[in-house]
Amino acid sequence: MSDSTETTGSPTTDNGTTAEQAEVVDSAQDSTAADAARNSAETTAQGTAESTAEGSTASTAEPSDGTAVKDDSADAASSRPSRTELLEEEGDIAADYLEELLDVTDLDGDIDIDVADGRAQLAILNDDGDDGLDVLVGRDGQVLTALQELTRLTVQAQTGQRSWLMLDIDGYRDRRKDDLRKVASEAVESVQSEGRTVSLRPMNSFERKVVHDVVAKAGLRSESEGEGDHRHVVVHPA
Repeated sequence: MSDSTETTGSPTTDNGTTAEQAEVVDSAQDSTAADAARNSAETTAQGTAESTAEGSTASTAEPSDGTAVKDDSADAASSRPSRTELLEEEGDIAADYLEELLDVTDLDGDIDIDVADGRAQLAILNDDGDDGLDVLVGRDGQVLTALQELTRLTVQAQTGQRSWLMLDIDGYRDRRKDDLRKVASEAVESVQSEGRTVSLRPMNSFERKVVHDVVAKAGLRSESEGEGDHRHVVVHPA
């Protein structure tokens, strides 16, 4: 009787490995592939997240240099002083100059500053009722006119801009306006009644403007003639 040999254990594969070994290898390969796939997915997800984050950051980033410069220019334009602020600055500079003048001349007076009719307007007032400020007015306001021009030049020296401020002292200009309106009204009546041109005595620019306004309101025509201290108003029939 022939002996029969019974083979036990796992079957072998063509390459000499057992089925169990093959399963282990396959399992290991599957695990490695899964890990690789998972790592690849995680890398892809991370890249997508970073890309999204960068896009979000870019969308909320600060404006470009050109835009920033434009904004700075807009801010600079909005920070420029207004016309009124410039005139107020003129008034402050002029007031400082006039205060020094009062100290040097040992005269008492309060300085009032205002902005009206597109000009800085200053007035030196004396509430004590004495005539001490008359010396700054002079005959026919000649000293006042010169002082006004000096004050304008002082302002121009500091601002670099021509000043057209108006200066009054102790109410002289208001009183002078009343007198000039009477003179102008008399000239208008003379022209209307006689129908001929009337020439007035020489006046400064402030006085001539007062006369021109009265003549224009009456419906007549006027003009300034002459040069320098001889410049005067001539009133013509309509």
